[in-house]
Amino acid sequence: MHDLVIRGGTVVDGTGAPARAADVAVTDGLIREVGRVDGPARREIDADGALVTPGFVDVHTHFDGQVTWDPSLSPTGWHGVTTVVMGNCGVGFAPCEPSRREWLIGLMEGVEDIPGAALASGIKWAWESFPEYLDAVERAPKALDVGTQVPHGAIRAFIMGERGARNEPATAQDIEAMAALVREGIAAGALGFSTSRTLAHRAIDGEPVPGTFAAEDELFGIGRVLGELGTGVFELAAAGALGEDLAAPEKEIAWMRRLAAESHRPVSFVLNQNNADPDQWRKLLDLVSEANAAGAPLRPQVTARTVSVLLGFQTFHPFSFTPVWTEAMLGLLPWEEQVARIQADDDLRRRLIEGARAVETDAMIQGFMSPGRTYLLGDPPNYEPAPSDSVAGIASSRRADVWTTFLDALLEDGGRQLLNAPVLNYSSGDLEATRAMLVHPDTVFGLGDGGAHAGQTCDASTTTFMLSYWARDRRSGRIPIEEAVRQITSVTADLYGLGDRGRLVPGLTGDINVIDAERIGLHRPELVHDLPGGARRLIQRAEGYEYTVKSGQVTFDHGESTGAVPGALIRGARAK
Repeated sequence: MHDLVIRGGTVVDGTGAPARAADVAVTDGLIREVGRVDGPARREIDADGALVTPGFVDVHTHFDGQVTWDPSLSPTGWHGVTTVVMGNCGVGFAPCEPSRREWLIGLMEGVEDIPGAALASGIKWAWESFPEYLDAVERAPKALDVGTQVPHGAIRAFIMGERGARNEPATAQDIEAMAALVREGIAAGALGFSTSRTLAHRAIDGEPVPGTFAAEDELFGIGRVLGELGTGVFELAAAGALGEDLAAPEKEIAWMRRLAAESHRPVSFVLNQNNADPDQWRKLLDLVSEANAAGAPLRPQVTARTVSVLLGFQTFHPFSFTPVWTEAMLGLLPWEEQVARIQADDDLRRRLIEGARAVETDAMIQGFMSPGRTYLLGDPPNYEPAPSDSVAGIASSRRADVWTTFLDALLEDGGRQLLNAPVLNYSSGDLEATRAMLVHPDTVFGLGDGGAHAGQTCDASTTTFMLSYWARDRRSGRIPIEEAVRQITSVTADLYGLGDRGRLVPGLTGDINVIDAERIGLHRPELVHDLPGGARRLIQRAEGYEYTVKSGQVTFDHGESTGAVPGALIRGARAK
C-alpha cells in the first residue's frame, strides 16, 4: 500500500515532456509510480481536472534568518515551492563571532531590506562556524527543504575583521584562510559560495557589501575550492547588475568565463534589462552562449517580470517626500489614519498635491516614482501594463492634473491600492525582453528574493506568475505549460546538482503540487506586521494551489499550512 496516491490529474512532470493523464504514487517520501496506479493508499487525492507538477525549486532566496523561526518560509512556501536555496548575494549569518552578530544583521538589512529589529529578535543564534549554522538549520522545523551557500561577506569579516568589512584588499594569507572556510562549508553540505559586486548592495551604514571590490586573486582563490571539490555553484550579483555601471558587465563576464573554465563549476549571476542600455542583455547573453559552447558553464539568473518598487500608503510614495508631509506629521500615523486624514481634509490634500509638484524633479522621484513610469497595479495585479495604465496615461485620458491623479490612485480602496514602479525589465514598456531572457537555453529562473525586500516589493510569488500569466493569461508569446513548469523545477534543481527532485519520476523525492489551472493566480500584495517583534513586510497570497506535498506529506491544503514539517536541510548535491 502506498502512503499517498494522487489520482486522475494531468501530469506535467518537469522534464518538458507533453502533459498526460496519470496517477502519482508516493511511499516513504519517494515517488514510486507515475501512470495507472491500482490498489488503495493510506491517503488519496482526487486530482481530476487539476494539474499535477513537481514541487517548485527556488534557488534565489534570503531566508537565512527566517529559517530559524518560520517553518513555512512564507511567502515563498505559499507559492508551490518545496525547495529553496538561500545564502545568495554574499550575505548570510555564518560564520559569525558573537561580537559580529549585530553587524551581520545590519548587512542583511541594508542589502535585502529585511527589518533588522525582526532579525535581532527572531534569530535563534546557536552557532559561530558555518558547519554549526548548518546544524542549527537542520534542527529547525521546516515545511520545505533548505539548501544554503557560504556568503562572502560573512567569511571576509570573520577572517579579516574590520579590514574585511571595509573592503580593504585581501592578503594571500587572508585568501587562503577564506578558501579554507569555504572548503569547510562545502564539506559540511553548502551548495556553493556567493558574493556581490554591485554598488547597489550596501550595508545599513552605507558601506558596500564586503567583497564588492575583491580582486581576481581573491575571487579565484575562493572559486578554485569548488573546482578542487568538484561541486558547488559560484553565485553573484555582478558589478553593473542594476545598470549602475554600463561598462562593468562585459568585464565581469570575462573573468567569470575564465573562472568557470578553470573550475568546471557553474557561475551563476544576476541578469536583467536596464533602462540606460535596454539592449545590453542581448550582448551579455551572446557572450554567455560563447562561453558555454567553449565549456565554461555560465548560468545567468533571470526573473519572470519587472523588478519593481511598489508605491502606496502601505509602503512609500512621492507625497511622503514633500515638506507638507513632514509639517503635518503624517509619517507618525498608521497608514490607515493617514488615508482617513487626507480624505477628510481638502486643504491638506491640495497642499500635498502642490508639494509633490514642487519636488517632482527630485532624483528619488524621477528615478523611482515618475508618473510616466508608475502604473496602477490593481487586484488581481497587472504586471504588464500598457502606457495608458501609467499615472500620466490615466491623467491624460481624463484631462486631469497628474499629481491629483497620482494621489487619487493611492487613495483607492481605502488606501490599499499599490502602484507598480518598474526599476528593471520594462524599458520597452512590455515584458518581451523578459520573455526572451526566460526562454534562453542558458538562463535559469530566479531572483524571487523570498524573505527579502520586505518594505519595497514581493517577488517570491513569481513561480505562481509563471503558471498564471506566462503559461495561461498572456495574449501572445505564452510559454507552454510544460516549459514553464520545467523552468521552475528541473532546470533550477539541476543548477545546484539536486538531481533527486524537480521531476515526477519514480525514485525521486515526493514533492508535488496539485493545481487548479483555471484558478491559479495572484492577489495584490498587502502589508502585515507578522515578523518577530511586530515588524512589517509585504506579502502576496495566491489561489489555485489545492495541495502542496513535501516528501509525501501534505504541507499546504488549499493555501493553508497543515502544520506538517517534513522539510530537511539539504547537505550537498545529490545524483538522480
